[in-house]
Amino acid sequence: MQITFIGGGNMAAALIGGMIARGTPAASVRVIEPVQAQRDALHRRFGVSTFAQAHREALGGADLVVVAVKPQQMREALMPLATLVRDALVVSVAAGIRARDMSRWLGGHRRIVRAMPNTPALIGMGVTGLAALAGVDEADRATAEHALGAVGPTVWVDDESLLDAVTAVSGSGPAYVFLLMEAMQEAALALGLDAAQARTLTLNTVAGAAQLALRSDEPPATLRERVTSKGGTTAAALAVLEAGGLRDLMARALAAAQRRSVEMGDEFGRDD
Repeated sequence: MQITFIGGGNMAAALIGGMIARGTPAASVRVIEPVQAQRDALHRRFGVSTFAQAHREALGGADLVVVAVKPQQMREALMPLATLVRDALVVSVAAGIRARDMSRWLGGHRRIVRAMPNTPALIGMGVTGLAALAGVDEADRATAEHALGAVGPTVWVDDESLLDAVTAVSGSGPAYVFLLMEAMQEAALALGLDAAQARTLTLNTVAGAAQLALRSDEPPATLRERVTSKGGTTAAALAVLEAGGLRDLMARALAAAQRRSVEMGDEFGRDD
């Protein structure tokens, strides 16, 4: 399978590294990236072929085209490809940009899958939401799932609009966890721990809790109840969080992220 990446930034590098680690030959991967420093870095790191701009040599014979550019760059990146990707599955990892808009910019191309990975993909621990246009068959779905599965689990949604919710939950989700880490470390310092102690205790607590939840068949609520003794320290802390409206705050935060994803689709999906 011949694979061409449009854009050679961090997410593209993560996907390329994951694919090669899972057996994809470097010789079958090409990257179109205008920044020479990034082209050189990708070639040194992975041994892939790189090109400064889209043309037939870079895209000819591609079975899979992964578009890894920023949402505001998507229209400009796709329009020159209309005659070059007719026989390829196109997978986009840009937030908000709808498949119907990509199809229009590609001259009516229908083999399009939208993907929403998140930044832990950079260390092979991401999770990706996927949605496909009606023109995508099971073989194309399998190809997209295999490609994005190189950096972590995948979740298909039947309605593309649900990718806005995926973006709110997992696409933006790492930032919520990082904010929690920040707050925990700051509070730990206020309680008298030093910076190194606060960092080690906080990061390993978050990582351990996540791994415990992943390895358990029980819901987070049950796991929380298991470590919350009546009248104990955990119960005292959770009472403060609940009284402070943590659940409502999280619901409003995710709703805001979802709304912004919809707005980005409207904003960057226009032709003018």
